[in-house]
Parts: sequence; C-alpha cells; structure tokens
Amino acid sequence: MNALAPDTARHQRSHGAAHVAMARLAGRTRLSRLAQRGSARAILLDSADRPEVVFLNTSGGLTGGDRLELSLDLGAGCQAVATTQTAERAYRAAEGEARVRIQHAVHAGAHLDWLPQETILYESSALSRRSEIALHADASCLVLEAVVLGRAAMGEHPRELRFGDHRTITRDGRPVLIEPLLLDRDAIAGGPAVLGGARAFAILALVQAGAEDAVAAARDALGEPGVSGAASGFDGKLVVRLMAGDGWPLKRQIVRLLRRLRPLPLPRVWQMAGGTA
Repeated sequence: MNALAPDTARHQRSHGAAHVAMARLAGRTRLSRLAQRGSARAILLDSADRPEVVFLNTSGGLTGGDRLELSLDLGAGCQAVATTQTAERAYRAAEGEARVRIQHAVHAGAHLDWLPQETILYESSALSRRSEIALHADASCLVLEAVVLGRAAMGEHPRELRFGDHRTITRDGRPVLIEPLLLDRDAIAGGPAVLGGARAFAILALVQAGAEDAVAAARDALGEPGVSGAASGFDGKLVVRLMAGDGWPLKRQIVRLLRRLRPLPLPRVWQMAGGTA
C-alpha cells in the first residue's frame, strides 16, 4: 500500500476540556466537581485560605484544528486562584486555526484571581480564543492576559500569524469589560498606532467595588525598565495595559503589579528564574 501523499495525510488534532466547580463547605473553599477529558487537565493545590486551580494542556501546545475548553465555577463566598501550569504555545498551523474557550462563573460574594501564564505566538500560528467571566451580584475578579510574539532569546520575530482574542467580563449578565483583539501581519507592522515595535503585551484588570481607588498604587508599581504601561480606573474597574520588547521584562512588571494589588504569594507554578521582581 502506498503511503498517503503529504497533502492528503490526516494530522492528529488535540481536543480537551477541563471543568472545575468549587463550593464553600465547612468554612473552606473546596472542590465540589471535576470533569476532564482529552488533552486538558486540572490540578488543585490546596490552601486553607485561597486554593489554586492549575489548568494543563498535555498536548504541549496548540496548532490548527486543536480545541481546548477550560472552565471554573466558583460558588458563593469562595475565593480561589486559577492559573496555567506553563505558558501556552501556539505553533505553526498548516490548516485551520486552534480554538480556545474559557468560561468562568463567579457567584455572589466570591472572588477569582484568573492569572494564566503568557501565551506565546510562533510564526504562522493561527489561534482564536474567547474568554468569558460571569460575575454574580457582588462577586469580583482580577484578570490577567499576557501575549508574547516568539522568543527573542532564540531570535524569533514572528511576522505572519493570526490571533483573535475576545475577552468579556459581565455582572449579572451585563457587560462590564469587553476587550476584542485581532492581531495579524498588518497589525504587527502597524507602527505606533498598534504595537509600536513591542513584542509582548498584557492587560491586568481588577473588577470589584472601589477598584478605581487602586489606580495610584498601580501607577506607583509601573516603571520596570523596557516596559511601557498605563493605568486607569472608573466605576469599579482598574485596567492596566503594558507593552514590552520581550516577555521577561513584561513578566517582571506584572509581578510588581500583582504584589502591589494583592497581598498574596504568586501562583506556586509560576517560574520566576532569573531574579525576583
């Protein structure tokens, strides 16, 4: 039997979903439900005060045709941190696009720190991601999204890629923060009106009553060499935007902000080799 020609070969695709639910039981935030399949996994790092949920993609990265779904349902009165085991990587897509869906629900009086590690986009990658956080009543959240274009230390400077990223935070069904992004070849080369030569960028958003009062503290934490940033606040929201020439100074700046805005240790799976910020 003749081998299939390269243009007719069928490539394996990874499909994964991990769904976690937590509830307040006996005065503590505890796991109440876990469902996982395919390439997605979730691990709970227990803590007396604020447990950490660590999501994993065992496929090692994303390429065209891959599908990944992650969700956390945080019950009333719970507090938790959710993150990813490592940076997510979007590799060259021979056909189609990778799709990621993130859906978190934060019920009354609960608080979620959603602090995934960075997404690294490689040359010719194609990734579409939708992130939705539904806050109920007086729930609150701190949300981070960081993106790095290739690895500067490896001489990687992607120019051909497509990244669609749509983030939505709602409260009782009403939009609180909507962040649509389309990054492609034209945007990368778009000059000061877009990235202005930056190869890494991030948004950090705090949504809770009085969040705008933390603007001064956030601005005081800015100033990491090689990173430009700005903070603004209004109507229960604090939003910080960052741009940098590489992922490492960006992460150092993110750490400085987190340490100023939350009196808690960094997620335990974060790797900060090379120094403390």
